[in-house]
Amino acid sequence: MKQTQTQAPEEACGFRTTIGGQALLEGILMRGPKKQAIVVRNQEGGLEIREEELKLIKDRYPILGVPFIRGVVTFLDSMVKGVKALMWSAEFYPEEEEAEPSRLEQWIEKHFGSEALMKWIIAIAVLAGLGFAIALFIILPTLATSALLYFAPDAPMWLRNLLEGIIKLVIFFIYMILCSRLKDIKRTFRYHGAEHKTIFCYERGLELTVENARAMPRHHPRCGTSFLVVVIIIAVLASCVVFALPGVRDVAENPIIRILLHLAMLPIIVAVTYELNRFIGRHDNPITRVLAAPGLWMQNFTTFEPDDSMLEVAIQALNLVLPEQKGEDAW
Repeated sequence: MKQTQTQAPEEACGFRTTIGGQALLEGILMRGPKKQAIVVRNQEGGLEIREEELKLIKDRYPILGVPFIRGVVTFLDSMVKGVKALMWSAEFYPEEEEAEPSRLEQWIEKHFGSEALMKWIIAIAVLAGLGFAIALFIILPTLATSALLYFAPDAPMWLRNLLEGIIKLVIFFIYMILCSRLKDIKRTFRYHGAEHKTIFCYERGLELTVENARAMPRHHPRCGTSFLVVVIIIAVLASCVVFALPGVRDVAENPIIRILLHLAMLPIIVAVTYELNRFIGRHDNPITRVLAAPGLWMQNFTTFEPDDSMLEVAIQALNLVLPEQKGEDAW
């Protein structure tokens, strides 16, 4: 028997799906167990749709699907697919004055073709995104901490670790809050809310309609925002432990070595966080609710209430990736 629309949105779901999504420029990417779909509303109000079968690298190399390895692989794969989807959605909203291709772009296209040029652009975009994140959340907090403690060279390591952790969290929160204030990004975050509402609607066994989806919460415990928040928290805790170890404590005062140690720990932190998020997603108890709370709070700035046209896009995208066999997408 199906649940009715009058149920309280806060009521726990009996089913948790592995289907997830990403908000795009006037659209949404939904990723199911076997394929992904991108649905974008064009400037004329119609829907542009792109579907493709998922080719998972772990199917070719099973070892990459092993716990504590799959987290890093999944993270990088999601980044690449996300950049591709963003670039495709942007094609329907071109800039009024398109920039002249650079000499490097012209040379690559001439000698290797447009497909190779696209791969180069995607690779550069992914590397630029990773570089920006490393600069903002690793290099900047480390240098800022060293500068603040310049006049206190005898400060204990625990104080340095605590101060650096606080600076990381403050930078992250300020960055996300500022992003949410930008007009275009705020609209994208409304599509983010539409994605969450639609998935909630599906998980509660309701018919996928705009009316049903509108009544759902926009905060979802299995969101990428939660993953990023937990990554930072785990990184802070790991730093407090690792940099306090004998032999590491002395060299960790050097900001360059400290940055290198942060970079070395990053893949491990991503892997651990991925497994922790999977655990949180599979269970609903007081402990997992506490662990999910920071990410849910952060969604106050990364999700906003969508309009009906945004919900229509999310519903269309979700319908396209639903598995043929019921329960195949169970978490």
